[in-house]
Amino acid sequence: MNTLAIRKSTKKDRIIYWTATLLIVLFDSVGALGFNTPLAIEGTRHLGFPDYFRVELSLGKILGGILLVLPMIPARIKEWAYVGFGISMISAIIANLVVDGPAQASLPFVCLMVLIVSYVYYHRTRK
Repeated sequence: MNTLAIRKSTKKDRIIYWTATLLIVLFDSVGALGFNTPLAIEGTRHLGFPDYFRVELSLGKILGGILLVLPMIPARIKEWAYVGFGISMISAIIANLVVDGPAQASLPFVCLMVLIVSYVYYHRTRK
């Protein structure tokens, strides 16, 4: 009976991990594929960032998303992908707070919370 409870918990943990991770990848990494659209160009300019930063950030997000979803990637590399996404989201919160106010910072904040869930459950599924 106890073993069954452990298996259910592990399955639940994996579902939570993959759901949160796929949400991050779909929102941030797949969204970064549109880095050359007029909306992305204007958004970067509006926040006061140089144009090269938009390209650099988008490539990092695409690479980070690939690193998070591929199971054969070593844990240390995945940790750095989480760090990169975390820095990106915290920076987005700050930039949006400064330029546009709290309402615009809410989406990056929610994404940061989903990233934290993914990170916590990544470690739970590894045990």
